[in-house]
Amino acid sequence: MKKIRCALAVAAMSTVLLSGVADAAPAKYRHSEAAAQFRKAGISWVSSKGCSDWNKRGCTSFTNINRTTVAGVIAFKKLSKCPVVITAGTEVGHASGKYSHRNGYKVDMSTRGGCLDRYITRHFKKAGTRSDGAKLYTSPSGNVYAREGNHWDVTYYNGRA
Repeated sequence: MKKIRCALAVAAMSTVLLSGVADAAPAKYRHSEAAAQFRKAGISWVSSKGCSDWNKRGCTSFTNINRTTVAGVIAFKKLSKCPVVITAGTEVGHASGKYSHRNGYKVDMSTRGGCLDRYITRHFKKAGTRSDGAKLYTSPSGNVYAREGNHWDVTYYNGRA
């Protein structure tokens, strides 16, 4: 009986300690940390205004980007073997929402050269069309790639491609 009570107490304590883990805020990078990770992986980025201030439109910032987003971009580059150029990160000027650029879940990637288009459309599952007309593709790991004009708007829910 003591063993059963002890086991129940441990199970209850584990439940209390682990409750809310799924709701925990994702780990974040500072701009310089994310930029260093991207640089090391051979990923480049551009800014229409040549800046990285996350409070200015036209800049490309990685301030408060999720670590899983950075890992996802790197994993995608390795898997696709495509050159990856990020054209937007966490800076102001994007749609709001839980899984937004500002909250660190999204990046935009340039379609220049066509490699990303070919890889995504051949290897990822078609997932319909977004309300703005963007064609959606879902990677095997559940991340969403939306074709918007001259770039891919990518939502990383995890650190895989």
